[in-house]
Amino acid sequence: MSMKSKGIAGDWHSRTLVSRNWLVLLCLGSFGVGILFSDRSCDSINDHIVDREHFGIRMWIVPDTKVFTMRTEVKEERRQFVTEPCNPKLKLVTSESNKIAREGLEFGRSNRPLDNAGINRHRERAAVKPGNTNPLAESRKNYLMVIGINTGFRSQKRRESVRDTWMPQGEKRKKLEEEKGIVIRFIIGRSPTPGDILDKAVEEEERKHGDFLRLDHVEGYNELSAKTKIYFSTAVSLWEADFYVKLDDDVHVNIGTLASILISHHNKPRVYIGCMKADPVIYQKGLRYHEPESWKFGERGTNYFRHASGQIYAISKELATYISKNQKLLHKYANEDVSLGAWFIGLEVEHVDEKRLCCGSTNECQFKALIGTACAATYDWSCSGLCRSSERMRGVHYRCAENETGLWTAIY
Repeated sequence: MSMKSKGIAGDWHSRTLVSRNWLVLLCLGSFGVGILFSDRSCDSINDHIVDREHFGIRMWIVPDTKVFTMRTEVKEERRQFVTEPCNPKLKLVTSESNKIAREGLEFGRSNRPLDNAGINRHRERAAVKPGNTNPLAESRKNYLMVIGINTGFRSQKRRESVRDTWMPQGEKRKKLEEEKGIVIRFIIGRSPTPGDILDKAVEEEERKHGDFLRLDHVEGYNELSAKTKIYFSTAVSLWEADFYVKLDDDVHVNIGTLASILISHHNKPRVYIGCMKADPVIYQKGLRYHEPESWKFGERGTNYFRHASGQIYAISKELATYISKNQKLLHKYANEDVSLGAWFIGLEVEHVDEKRLCCGSTNECQFKALIGTACAATYDWSCSGLCRSSERMRGVHYRCAENETGLWTAIY
């Protein structure tokens, strides 16, 4: 053989040896890749095997993996799967475990830590499902009505006259809430100077009686419309009730009669109950009840649209919720009762003119009590409440109160 032929044969042998070396390296590399992705199931791998003729071996194309959090036990099962990759039974267990893991992941996403409002919404949604035994399905207790008695820092004597007459105290008030679903609170905001003697006096009174609802509101006569919005919003957030009542601390109330009136309207989702009126708009500055925005109501001599008298009125849950959700959009007029009427004037609301919510304190309430049709609320129109209420409340209660037995025996 010539040297040239030997050279050619040597070159061919050298190239063949190099090719074989590359082939060995590629095989080892492929084996390493196979080990790297061996935690994928047999079926998943087989679905993505593609035959390639390069260098006479089969190339493995592995799709991108989605990384997600799995429970510790699922990870353990997947590690077992690596040791026995094609065991049908183990494959079935792993598939089911993956399903559990996915369901657990979705559960975790949909059950993040919630604030109180979120928890309440979750409970309400769960409660509507028939036969739901989930502990979260226990929604808030539903009350018949929440009564908010509007009061001020300098009205302690008025509050005492209410406590001494028609407002149950201590265990009786607690029983009224638990058995009859009737919540009663004095509603008051904060002093312009937080922590001053006025705030401390109310705090001391609260420790003694426990019958206040403190609002995030600075007290002031010209801020009654704002206080009304905050009251309804706060009450809705604390108690889920069919009705929310606002009244003044110089009004005498028969709770049982009020409850029976409201119950007769329980099937009306948007109802506004009170003694309806349409007072003249006060254009002249310096007069009581002056309306700075009187121009909005037309020419001089016109009246307001019809609305409930501010001494006492009741609204349904849907309307109270509407106020709560739209606080920032609801315009405030000078007079609180006008403001409330304005918030409902453009809505589908039924106005109920209920005269038993505005009986006179002299003869009317006493006569109706004698014939067995007690008034729900009593006050004097001339004083926008009971005249000298702290002095006269006890006498009015003696003459005009309903039969107390009826309050506790009635089924609401």
